[in-house]
Amino acid sequence: MHLAYPAVLAVLLFSVGLYGVLARRNAILVLMSVELTLNAVNLNLVAFDVWLRDALHAGQALTLFTIAIAAAEIGIGLAIVLMVYRNRGTSDVDRLRDTAEGPDGIPDAPDATASAQKAEATA
Repeated sequence: MHLAYPAVLAVLLFSVGLYGVLARRNAILVLMSVELTLNAVNLNLVAFDVWLRDALHAGQALTLFTIAIAAAEIGIGLAIVLMVYRNRGTSDVDRLRDTAEGPDGIPDAPDATASAQKAEATA
C-alpha cells in the first residue's frame, strides 16, 4: 500500500475539521470538528507506523492514547456545552460573551450585557 493514499485522506479529514472549527457557530459542531482533526492525526500515526514497520508499534500505541484523550475531551466538552445550553438557552459560540472583556480591558458585568441584549431586541 502506498503511503500517499492514507496521507491524502488524512489531509482531507484535517482540512474539513479545521474548517468546521473556524467556521461553525454551534458548539456541538465545533466539538465534532475537533474529533475529525484528531481522527486525521490517528490515521497518519497508524499509516506511518505500518509504512516504517516499527517493531514496537509506537504509532499504534500513541493512537490508543489519542483516542482515550479524545474520549475524555468530548465527554467533558459535551458536559460543558449542555450546562451552558441549560443556563443560556443557546449553544451558539458567538453569543456566549459573558466572560468577554470590554473595550477598556475590564470584564463586562453580566447585567450590563443582559440590558444591552434587551435594548438590541427592542430596537
